[in-house]
Amino acid sequence: MKRLIAVLCLVLTGCAGQVAEPPEPQVVRVEVPVQVPCRTERVQRPVFAVDVLPIGASIAEQMRALRADRLQRKGYELRLEAAVEACR
Repeated sequence: MKRLIAVLCLVLTGCAGQVAEPPEPQVVRVEVPVQVPCRTERVQRPVFAVDVLPIGASIAEQMRALRADRLQRKGYELRLEAAVEACR
């Protein structure tokens, strides 16, 4: 038993003298998102048909203006959405 302990001590002291080499440095690529300003043209707000309608306009004129206004707003919203999508 004493011999076994003595042999183990000698083996362990032999291992203690060895120095491990430091690992070689490695280059690591890290991708980080960076904010950049959006470079799209400003979407101009159109003059809507309802905005220029005179106060005393008839119901028929108001309905025509509202239908035209709806189409104008759809086009305007599409241009706004395209500008926002271009910035993504």
